[in-house]
Amino acid sequence: MSNSNQRFTRGKGILEPMLARLRANRANRLIPAELRAGRILDIGCGSYPYFLAHTSFQQKFAVDQLPPNEQGQALNIQWHTLDLNSTPKLPFEDNFFSAITLLAVVEHLNPNSMAELFKETHRVLQPGGVVVMTTPAAWSDGLLKFMARVGLVSKEEIHEHVFAYTLPLIGWYFGRGGFEMTKVKFGYFEFMLNLWGVAKK
Repeated sequence: MSNSNQRFTRGKGILEPMLARLRANRANRLIPAELRAGRILDIGCGSYPYFLAHTSFQQKFAVDQLPPNEQGQALNIQWHTLDLNSTPKLPFEDNFFSAITLLAVVEHLNPNSMAELFKETHRVLQPGGVVVMTTPAAWSDGLLKFMARVGLVSKEEIHEHVFAYTLPLIGWYFGRGGFEMTKVKFGYFEFMLNLWGVAKK
């Protein structure tokens, strides 16, 4: 597959390739090497599953409201098409995954669905496994909308944002999900525009 045909999100934006790489790099650094012999689930991976194409795991699973495009179909990914806003339930057994990622997805969920989804991630994550999430920082909402208007980031993606988060609020959702706060870490990346969080079960 040539790089010229590669897509990073459904929309277009000059910075989308760079931002996708930064997200994938951040997530990969937050996942311990010993977990990679197991299964990973990427929730909200999009039709263009860039992160799953750029991470190493024994088995890869994806959940998104859209089916994969040809690029996604070419990868060895077990795909589940679900609308998590309407039904935030994951079709997997308890303790099934060693890692779960939610990269640039929680801002697309209504808060009630997100609370239920975090409970589900805790349920399907094995003991010792990690959940890694990223989301735009609340303060950057206006800036991202401006960047979308001028074509720097995807208009389609930014238009679908329904909520913005702070680090304390992300911590609250992890706690609601059943994660112990002593096993949760947070930070900023992408020029402070985005937050990351990682929780260990």
